[in-house]
Amino acid sequence: MTKKERALKAVEILKELYPDAICSLESGSAFELLVATRLSAQCTDARVNLVTPALFERYKSIEDYASADVKEIEGYIHSCGFYHSKAESIVGMAQKILSDFGGEVPDNIEDLTSLPGVGRKTANLIVGDVYGKPAVVVDTHCIRISNRIGLVNEKDPKKIELELKKLLPPEESSDFCHRIVLFGRDICPARKPKCADCPLNDYCKKVGVE
Repeated sequence: MTKKERALKAVEILKELYPDAICSLESGSAFELLVATRLSAQCTDARVNLVTPALFERYKSIEDYASADVKEIEGYIHSCGFYHSKAESIVGMAQKILSDFGGEVPDNIEDLTSLPGVGRKTANLIVGDVYGKPAVVVDTHCIRISNRIGLVNEKDPKKIELELKKLLPPEESSDFCHRIVLFGRDICPARKPKCADCPLNDYCKKVGVE
């Protein structure tokens, strides 16, 4: 079985297992999703979702964030960890979006990664979820599972992103990444994966990849 065939099988099985491929982070706008994703760095999505309601209630617009006091934002996001750098990034993102992009969250990787604190993972999430374009979000689940099921033999996130873009149907790539997160939590965690119950067991890398 080739990697391409393996990828298509994984897409098919995960789509059946998780028909609703939705982002775990809760938000009401492109900028709120950008903020939530920045907060999720080295923090669980569940924790972020506990923190953001009060933050989003306090700051309604990009202009509000751009003029916000960093210390005040720190107070809202303290429990997410790395709160100082995250608060600085949030204010900086808002300011740059206003000054360089007319107040609109960019729709492409190059412009998004020019924002403070925004890497390719975050940029791909925005491109896929907000703008509906092909995107591959490479988080820890994606790294682990794409290696385990033989789609890649690589640990570098950017290299994995580029490899998966070659293997996944463009229209399926963004949803596939959401599904792989759910699959990673439910069935294929880092420790003690539930191999006996795994619907991808027949396509795992132990079968061999051409």
